[in-house]
Amino acid sequence: MTSRIIDGNALAAQVRGEIAGRAAALSARGVQPCLAVILVGGDPASAVYVRNKVAACEKAGIRSLRFDYAADAAPAEVMAKLAELNADPAVHGILVQLPLPPQFDETAVLEAIDVAKDVDGFHAENVGRLSQNREAFLPCTPHGVMKMLESASVPLAGAEAVVIGRSNIVGKPMAMLLTNAGATVTVCHSRTRDLGFHTRRADIVVAAIGKPRFLKGDMIKPGATVIDVGINRLQDGPDAGKLCGDVDFASAQEVAGAITPVPGGVGPMTITMLLENTVISAERAARTAGK
Repeated sequence: MTSRIIDGNALAAQVRGEIAGRAAALSARGVQPCLAVILVGGDPASAVYVRNKVAACEKAGIRSLRFDYAADAAPAEVMAKLAELNADPAVHGILVQLPLPPQFDETAVLEAIDVAKDVDGFHAENVGRLSQNREAFLPCTPHGVMKMLESASVPLAGAEAVVIGRSNIVGKPMAMLLTNAGATVTVCHSRTRDLGFHTRRADIVVAAIGKPRFLKGDMIKPGATVIDVGINRLQDGPDAGKLCGDVDFASAQEVAGAITPVPGGVGPMTITMLLENTVISAERAARTAGK
């Protein structure tokens, strides 16, 4: 068996085209969607992520604001900027790139973002709404995964799903979204005994554990859908320097029914959902303003 590839690049291009249309319609009514991004420190990976997000905004007709701070910036300075952005009606989305330097309380920073502009979906109120299956800004990566499952017509109601990883950014919200969609969900992590027992009975496996090529083909149920959230750069061996996911793609592809590649899978959809959340926020603001 050779898996069907769930192409994140193709789906992202389609969805971004729709987002650009919505952004243009808003701009014609005098409301240009605007995303403000805060980057603290010079972490190279974070800088790349921010650059990609800003570029994606420009292509979709979304105005972007970027605020850079040194690694030793005082938390009070960043919190003051957040307060300023919260109060600015022309700003519809606010994103603080994580991780932050050690002098910051990340939870306090995320809670300082206006929940109506929390387009990353990390504010406790949005997390609570998600857990209650109410309208909320959804965290971008899990939201992107759900879009990919929908595009691939993967049945969710009644399906056995395993999420590997329990982070607040991916694992936990992913489990909640799958639960809300009617799947029976098991969350596995570093303390799980006999991980393969769980993954081999799953119709859907979402790997978000941060270990390169961790999930092997012999850990997958034949015909299962495998979603690879991991992005790892290999450090040694013949593939040193290359990107790979948390799934051993070569062996998994021979067993799975459908699979996402790395790169070109979940990654493009993460940024796409950030753009969609920003446009949703702008649409809400326009309705409130009667435009």
